[in-house]
Amino acid sequence: MFLAWKEIKHAKMRYALVIGILILVSYLVYFLTGLAYGLAEDNRTAIDKWDADAIVLPDGANVNINRSVLKSSDKDQINADSIASLGVVSTVLQSPKKGETDTKEGEVVKDIADDKIEVAIFGINSNEFIMPNLIEGESFSKDFEVVADIRLHEEYGVEIGDELALFGDLEESFKIVGFTEQAQFNVQPVLYATIPTFQAIRFGKVTDSKNKSISAFILRHHRLEDIEVQNDELKVFSIDSFINELPGYMAQVLTFGLMIIFLITIAAVIIGIFMYVLTVQKISMFGVMKAQGISTFYIAKYVVNQTFLLSIIGLVIGLLLTLVTAYFLPSSVPFSLNVLFMGAISVLILLFSVLGSLFSVYSVAQIDPLEAIG
Repeated sequence: MFLAWKEIKHAKMRYALVIGILILVSYLVYFLTGLAYGLAEDNRTAIDKWDADAIVLPDGANVNINRSVLKSSDKDQINADSIASLGVVSTVLQSPKKGETDTKEGEVVKDIADDKIEVAIFGINSNEFIMPNLIEGESFSKDFEVVADIRLHEEYGVEIGDELALFGDLEESFKIVGFTEQAQFNVQPVLYATIPTFQAIRFGKVTDSKNKSISAFILRHHRLEDIEVQNDELKVFSIDSFINELPGYMAQVLTFGLMIIFLITIAAVIIGIFMYVLTVQKISMFGVMKAQGISTFYIAKYVVNQTFLLSIIGLVIGLLLTLVTAYFLPSSVPFSLNVLFMGAISVLILLFSVLGSLFSVYSVAQIDPLEAIG
């Protein structure tokens, strides 16, 4: 390790180029990982908040909650530890800034853009376990009062007490009474409301209170396989299976995953090529070292240690750049860092880089001292 570090300090410019390539590649890998993880989280954070084990949907919905319609009375045909009713519908709201203008000395300077907010409405019962924890405000107590994801405040400036108008035939508007965090579904912020509110948006009216229409039942049960449903038209799916069937979710995960794997492989190849070129340039020096009785194992260890040091430096700087970038990114960008993912990717890049340097080790092993000296 000592010899490897001494040479890096001696030939600063040469190794700075190698480190520069490593920084750029690792920065790209880390940044794409953050985007991939953030996008995946924005699809499912509201589901993760349930801390549930399973979901019940009609067989004909094809695991798509947006096409699912159930009756509240179906709950009696399900045997589980805890059961919560849920209605899901997507809609578009009007930002409270609509119609406002900036003025200067009594003259209109510009119109503030009409902001349309795409949201997912979760109709729930506030006394059931899928009711989210509040970070500000209070729970809804009547129809068309909602608890909103905090991103509405961060991105659109929505405050408690604001009323958000609905686009469409309904003349009602939502009143924000509280905020929760980490509540996104299909990359849309979630608004929690009463089930009659969901019905009014989804069906244009509130259905019979005894047999209300909903989208799904969310279950908690100690053993998934022990859940009993006494209706062949209803199917039980694990939460993981349900998430994997979300529209576009698996396509996003697989696409970004393959990109990251290819980038890690490319990084290893680049490092291996650089180290091989540097090794070839030092064949005569290695020949002298072998002639002096220094073992091939010692020289090979020096090459591997040097690759390890260069990789560590590049990874650390690349990670720091990623953290700085994440700090300045707007909240609208789906970016999130996961310590386990970042650690695993760092280990993989480091491992593949060291494996790539084995080509240089092979070259060292083939050096003939007499031929190298000339």
